[in-house]
Amino acid sequence: MSSPAVPPVAPRRDRLREHHGDRFVDPWAWFDHRDDPEVLAHIDAENAYTAARTAHLSSAQQTMFEELKSHIRETDVSVPVRADNYWYYSRTREGEQYEIHCRSPYVEGLGRPDPEGEVPGEQVLLDVNAEAAAHDFYEVGGLEISADESLLAILADTAGDERYDLQVRRISDGAVLDDVVRGAVYGLAWSRDGRYLFYTRCDDAWRTHQVWRHEIGKSAETDELVLQEDDPKFDLGIETSRDEQWLLIGAGSKTTTEFRLLDLNTPLAEPVLIEARAQGVEYVPEVDGDRLLIVHNLDRPDFDLACAPLADPGRPNWDPVLRGLGTERIAAAHAFASFVAVAMRREGLPAVRVLPKVGDGFGAPIDLPVDSELTSVTIGSNPMYDSPVLQVSSTSFLQPRTISDFDPATGAVQILRQRPVPNFDSSQYVEQRLWVTARDGASVPVSILHHRDLRPDGTNPGYVYGYGAYEHPTDPAVRVSWLPLLERRVVVAVAHIRGGGELGRAWYEGGRLLAKRNSFTDFVDVGHALIDQGWVAPDRLVAEGGSAGGLLIGAAVNEDPTLFRAVIAAVPFVDALTTILDPSLPLTTGEWEEWGNPLADPEVYAYMKSYTPYENIAATTYPSILATTSLHDTRVFFTEPAKWVQQLRATVTSDPQTRPVLLKTETAAGHGGQSGRYDALRDVAFELAFLLDQLGITG
Repeated sequence: MSSPAVPPVAPRRDRLREHHGDRFVDPWAWFDHRDDPEVLAHIDAENAYTAARTAHLSSAQQTMFEELKSHIRETDVSVPVRADNYWYYSRTREGEQYEIHCRSPYVEGLGRPDPEGEVPGEQVLLDVNAEAAAHDFYEVGGLEISADESLLAILADTAGDERYDLQVRRISDGAVLDDVVRGAVYGLAWSRDGRYLFYTRCDDAWRTHQVWRHEIGKSAETDELVLQEDDPKFDLGIETSRDEQWLLIGAGSKTTTEFRLLDLNTPLAEPVLIEARAQGVEYVPEVDGDRLLIVHNLDRPDFDLACAPLADPGRPNWDPVLRGLGTERIAAAHAFASFVAVAMRREGLPAVRVLPKVGDGFGAPIDLPVDSELTSVTIGSNPMYDSPVLQVSSTSFLQPRTISDFDPATGAVQILRQRPVPNFDSSQYVEQRLWVTARDGASVPVSILHHRDLRPDGTNPGYVYGYGAYEHPTDPAVRVSWLPLLERRVVVAVAHIRGGGELGRAWYEGGRLLAKRNSFTDFVDVGHALIDQGWVAPDRLVAEGGSAGGLLIGAAVNEDPTLFRAVIAAVPFVDALTTILDPSLPLTTGEWEEWGNPLADPEVYAYMKSYTPYENIAATTYPSILATTSLHDTRVFFTEPAKWVQQLRATVTSDPQTRPVLLKTETAAGHGGQSGRYDALRDVAFELAFLLDQLGITG
């Protein structure tokens, strides 16, 4: 093992990959054996090297941690939400890592309780701190209350691999009623009589492919398979309708969906198909009394809203309800007794439109107002179908999240709470949107945050964040992790590049498959624009992205190695081609509709090979690089950044003393990092200290 002051050099054990006439020799493919003692020793050596190279930042890390902690309300409580006969909310307490899930009785005539004080009749449903005490990692993947409100179903992950143990407890005394069901994944639903619980399982490739029915009080060995999805491009998911009468079972690929309904009053019945899948057709149903509301893309790539009789919901009966205007993207419909709330995107931001019910039809639509050009409005927690009001949430990059009740009948808005961000004065900062012209003429939106006294004079340090994949947008929200940067006069920019979902389906299509390189060139062009327009000084720009955004970072530094002073690539998808060539790996087959299938298509193979970061490193000066990963990550294996770091060190010509390449691996975490909130803050503090050091900012 190498000295902690010297970068670990893993032995080369060449493995040949050959496809479509291309031969690639991978010297570190042997990292793919996670349990190999030599691999684990190498990971330990990398962690020791990273610790040695960042030892001088220990004081800065502690400063960052204390600052981050000062911006959260350590003892806090969520807004209570009514569901049937109880108000549900969660608490956090200073010094404790996890939430405490609680409820208190609903009393007719009394308003929402104030959990800041003592709440009569409060019950603790789950103290996650107590559950996590015996584990290095603990994450709740789902909580579901039975219809009679006496039982609690819990999904818990104690490894970080997103495979959950399912347990049922009696709320009155906490007694465990069942065998633990091992290996469940996301989604829980109760039958109306409380005798059965529906859950999902995944296959060896971590594809959710089965829905199971468990009978309470019986061994898990007697559980019955309800539905199995055999097409490797499709995953299954389950959800209970808002009126709690139906189980919706969805099968979805990246471009196609199909749904079934199961009456939860007859839980042993077979699910009934709504509309058979057709390639490229996506639809999502919502039960609304005796009809279905259906968001679909039959007529418009950015989706419309239709309705159909619940008794005969097939496509011929889909009657139009709402058509989006221009580039408006209709995302989802939420049915209530007296109105329908439509989640959508308008002008690149989340928005909400309400349709009041008038007889069997709908009245004039109501668009909820926004406060600024970067205000995001989303639908909040609304479990009750007969609620007369809609809980909504509004926020921006600088304005803390405000939770309100909107009354569609009167237009009245009641603010329930503005989530506090202690020790942060938003009036000292400015947020604005810029448009950058990419090299092919596309206009890329960029959100800019900075101190109000800062000017674009070409001297400022800058930080740019990007993702740009899976039609996932980076929407406005106060991110505590960025506040120490703003307070040190760093310009913070969010590049809303193609491949994301900010500007509708066409924006997504412009950054996937054989257009994926647009994501990378957009990001590089945004970086140059920040410098050219004077927002950031040359050699004072740093960047960050995670997962598919880590691929973005790796590809961007290959595209323009001198643009960034330093980058962070979190759980980065940097060996994309190797992964997408292996259908036995988790998620691969489902990813072919996002990246293409390089096994079958030589054009896709050549295109992916042209950008996959691991295979395109240049022998030149690169920025300082910090790659972070988790040993138990099932979405992006730790192997990818571990190999990438070795290849970077073997290839680039940078001085490793001034521009180090570092790898930090968590051994008790998952794709999202460590599970405890203070542990997560310490990870952020480590990364901030690294970036500020690279920017030459002290104190």
